[in-house]
Amino acid sequence: MKLLTKLFCLVPLCYLSGCAYVQAPPENVEQDTSILEQKLNQEKINEVITPTLKRKIAIARMTNSSSFGRSLLSREKNNGIDDQLTDLLANALTQSKHFIVLERPDLGSLIIENAFTGSTINKVGADLLIVGSLSEFGRKTDGRSGFLTTTKRQVANAKVDIRLIDVETARVVFATTGQGEALTETGSIFGLGSNVSLYDGTLNDKAISIAISEAVSNLISDLDDKPWRSYLIAEDPALVMSGGKQQGIKIGDVFAVKTKGKQVKSQQTGFLITLPGKEIARIKVVSQFGDDETNEGSVCELVEGSLGNYSIDDVVIEEI
Repeated sequence: MKLLTKLFCLVPLCYLSGCAYVQAPPENVEQDTSILEQKLNQEKINEVITPTLKRKIAIARMTNSSSFGRSLLSREKNNGIDDQLTDLLANALTQSKHFIVLERPDLGSLIIENAFTGSTINKVGADLLIVGSLSEFGRKTDGRSGFLTTTKRQVANAKVDIRLIDVETARVVFATTGQGEALTETGSIFGLGSNVSLYDGTLNDKAISIAISEAVSNLISDLDDKPWRSYLIAEDPALVMSGGKQQGIKIGDVFAVKTKGKQVKSQQTGFLITLPGKEIARIKVVSQFGDDETNEGSVCELVEGSLGNYSIDDVVIEEI
């Protein structure tokens, strides 16, 4: 009886002396709306509100430049990390709904598969190429031990660097970095509770995924500042512009038709500079066709001005 009394007296002293403890997880509270309603609301939020021209983009290279996953015996092997980086980046670009992602790493497999059916791939060139790497990765484990409690915290940190290259000029037009952190905490009280020595290998993947998501978010923010453009693809029997619902274009939208600016070579940089074009007409979307961003278009009518002597190859479509 005296032993139990001493034991219960020591418990509060343990907490007052700064012993480690694991905070209880938050209580789950049921939402007022159903899961289906929450998904529908999220889809509405994710809908493209303003026209967003989906640029064609391809991943040229994603490599592991950090010491993570490498050893003296396998220094030349990527141990699957390069493939993982490429897959995570491709998924993030596709799910952002801002790009048409073209396959490059597995293009050889697609060509072989098409050979079985006697068909050929409709090869489409990309507007932009992405190269990047996992430049930093690290893990650490810390914890505290008290009289009756023990905690262990595992933390993974990742840093991803990506560059965006214009395929026409081979110039790096944008570079950014994404960083991610993932952690987990385990502990026990009176020797009971989660296993404090358990290694959580999923933290590596979570940290890398967060870093890539941040890099893609930075990329989208930069491209959103660039002017929106599209092109006319037909003029008989009606004017037709590329792009439709998947790019945020709606019936009734009005766009400016501008001439393509003349290209001149800069004696300072050696690059071609496109001079500003002039607005010659305005068109309004009256109907749409197609079911995805690769085959959709918008039928338009002239509401102001005319094409005059210009052909559809001499003009571009811009948002007003």
